[in-house]
Amino acid sequence: MAKAEVLHWWTSSSESAAVKTIADAYRKAGGVWVDTAIAGADQARAVAINRIVGGNAPVAAQFNTTKQFQDLVEQNMLNNMDDVAAAEGWDKLLPDTVLNVIRIKGHYYAVPVNLHMQTWFWYSKAAFKKAGIAKEPATIDELFAALDKLKAAGLVGLAHGGQAWQETIVFQAMLANVGGKDLYLKVIRDRDAKAINSDAFKNVLLAFKRMQSYIDAGSPGRNWNDATAMLISGKAGFQIMGDWVKGEFAAAKQTAGKDFGCIAGFNPTAPYLIQGDAFVFPKTTVEPVVRAQKLLAKTLMTPSVQIEFNKLKGSIPIRSDVDTSSMDLCAQTGMAIMKDKSRVLGISEVYLTPDQNGALQDILTAFWNTKMPVEKVQKSIVNALKE
Repeated sequence: MAKAEVLHWWTSSSESAAVKTIADAYRKAGGVWVDTAIAGADQARAVAINRIVGGNAPVAAQFNTTKQFQDLVEQNMLNNMDDVAAAEGWDKLLPDTVLNVIRIKGHYYAVPVNLHMQTWFWYSKAAFKKAGIAKEPATIDELFAALDKLKAAGLVGLAHGGQAWQETIVFQAMLANVGGKDLYLKVIRDRDAKAINSDAFKNVLLAFKRMQSYIDAGSPGRNWNDATAMLISGKAGFQIMGDWVKGEFAAAKQTAGKDFGCIAGFNPTAPYLIQGDAFVFPKTTVEPVVRAQKLLAKTLMTPSVQIEFNKLKGSIPIRSDVDTSSMDLCAQTGMAIMKDKSRVLGISEVYLTPDQNGALQDILTAFWNTKMPVEKVQKSIVNALKE
């Protein structure tokens, strides 16, 4: 029996339902699934790293498809899944943005399970109706006009969870939609001081700060799913968040296009910022453990698992060859955009080291929550990304 202790952070109701589809498929394939769920991505990763370094590693641990596990690879603490990748033809099936993160020096160190797009604009149709908003905004100006109408109608314009990572998502949405692809890459990938000090980037930061004027007093510290609940109940108009929120809508029996809407970007070339979830496999030569790791790697990429898991998780399948016709409107929109490779970019964590990302996050949160002058923010970002 291939026994696998799997460490992950999927603890919300929709996430638990999603991970159960993987566990069931693994059991069906002959494995024994031991579930270790730890609330909070940062906490779960810290536990995983401590256990791997301390010699008490799980069989598999969840990370994001970003630079988060690079240190573990460099310290030779992970098994690669090269033979599974070759047998399944990953190079043909997976997007380059993901391959560039999981393939390090020619070896495959993580098995990706999905693609999340982090900067969707979700809106409540009930709130729109109450505020007299007749149609979905098609430009950034129309977005702000809709937010003003929601506020005037006594509703919360932006349902926001005041946590640093959520502020970073709002910032990336503004950089992608107000700034555009070239500026996004110059700032986040190239860390170009001239671009960061430019007026174009100043406008992005001011648009980000303007979003803060539409939140409610209960925002600080709120969890993302509690913000989504405000859209579900029609108390708030918009939320800027990854497509994992769809799991919450689904659990509340709400349907895309009928009860809520999803906007991927405000122009046809707006960057589609992806990352996803992946599993890494701590280094071991113990035969039954290696067998369990390989069985799990194979199970995660099975087309039926890809569809069932992603339907519940709100993400889209990592494989480009699965039939997504049974998935919801937003997932289909996402899959269609993925076909236009020029729009597909990574989130900031794909390009920045965890330290750089943390420093950027601290500056953005300080700007969001205080009266820091925008020029100071620009200078601070230049310094933070210099390393």
